[in-house]
Amino acid sequence: QVQLVESGGGLVQAGGSLRLSCAASASGRTFSSYVMGWFRQTPGKEREFVAAINWSGDNTNYRDSVRGRFTISRDNAKNTVWLQMNSLKPEDTAVYYCAARPWPMISDNKASYAYWGQGTQVTVSS
Repeated sequence: QVQLVESGGGLVQAGGSLRLSCAASASGRTFSSYVMGWFRQTPGKEREFVAAINWSGDNTNYRDSVRGRFTISRDNAKNTVWLQMNSLKPEDTAVYYCAARPWPMISDNKASYAYWGQGTQVTVSS
C-alpha cells in the first residue's frame, strides 16, 4: 500500500518553471520497490503519461512533448519523487498526478499503476 501526496503546482507564465513533489508513505513494501510516474489530465480528456522513473533513478522515460523540458527524479531515502518542469507552455496546463507501479519495469500505461495521488493543478498562462 502506498499513499501519495503531490505539491508544488500553481500558476506560472509561459516559459517559466515549476517543480512538483510527490511524497510517498509505503507500508508492506519499501518506496524504492516502486516505479514512479507522473501523469496529467485536462477536463474532457484522458489522463496521459508524462514521465516515469525506475527504482534506482537510472532509467527514465518521457512523453515526446515534454522531453528536454521536464526532468523526473527521486530520492528513495526521502520517499519522494519530483518533476522539474522548465520552459512551460500553455498546453502543459493540467492536473498533474503522481502514481506508483508495483513492478520493476517503467511503463507509460496508466492501467499498470496501482496507486495515485490526489493531483495538483498546474496552470500556464500565455
